[in-house]
Amino acid sequence: MTTAGRGDTGFTGSIPEVYDSLLVPMIFAEPARLLARTVAASDGVDVLETAAGTGVLTRALAQLGSHRIVATDLNEPMLAAAAARLPSERVRWQVADAADLPFPDCSFDVVVCQFGVMFLPDKVRGYAEALRVLRPGGMFAFTVWDRIETSAVTQTVTDALCAATPDEPLEFLRRTPHGYFDFDRIRSELEAAGFDHISGEYIDGSSRQTAETGAVAFCQGTPLRGEIDRHPTLNVESATAIAAAALRDRFGSGQFDAPTRWLQWTVTRPRWSSAARTITPSAATT
Repeated sequence: MTTAGRGDTGFTGSIPEVYDSLLVPMIFAEPARLLARTVAASDGVDVLETAAGTGVLTRALAQLGSHRIVATDLNEPMLAAAAARLPSERVRWQVADAADLPFPDCSFDVVVCQFGVMFLPDKVRGYAEALRVLRPGGMFAFTVWDRIETSAVTQTVTDALCAATPDEPLEFLRRTPHGYFDFDRIRSELEAAGFDHISGEYIDGSSRQTAETGAVAFCQGTPLRGEIDRHPTLNVESATAIAAAALRDRFGSGQFDAPTRWLQWTVTRPRWSSAARTITPSAATT
């Protein structure tokens, strides 16, 4: 597995709008619905969401129960887009870093994160922060994408762009969204942070798009856009055209469904734990 690179967390400019209008219904709505059900089935009332993005999971949570939700994200433009979509007295929006949460110990019953932990530079420290703000017995639930070969559109886009740029391949989608998938490693890092009752489940889903919408979504609605903008030989128009051509070659010119796969994890802060474990940089695995 790989680690996040420079610019991999940059959801700025027009990215939030494209992300919310294309990527959310394409690949994020189904996992959000299932993850929200897991949270709703718990006894938790006070919920912290980290890496909320444009709020697809937040909206699903708000529809399912009477939770008090604090929804956070490191990127203010993403959070502004989320807040505009869901004005609610039960949701408080706050810019915050999941690796350095501005909340007291034992503040929440549930911490939930959809496809955000892959961006943490130090996974164990990030998990330890979730543990710290949970009450004893509280649940941390999150999702990560499986390896890129299990998500056909993402793989097709990445393979096409890398073939077009052999000297400086555009690897963002393989490197970061699909770069943290090893089951045993994730389990061991959760244990190192202090969690127990660790459970991970592979879930197979599907995404619906056309070649054009899939290309725009990934090339212009993710931090791949920044990687393209920095590239010496491609621009966003040419990269989008390359991706669209590859998707048409594989799936045709009409609307199509393609497989996706992710891991959903649920873990618990031990009830006997009176204080969160302190994680030093030397103890963390990155």
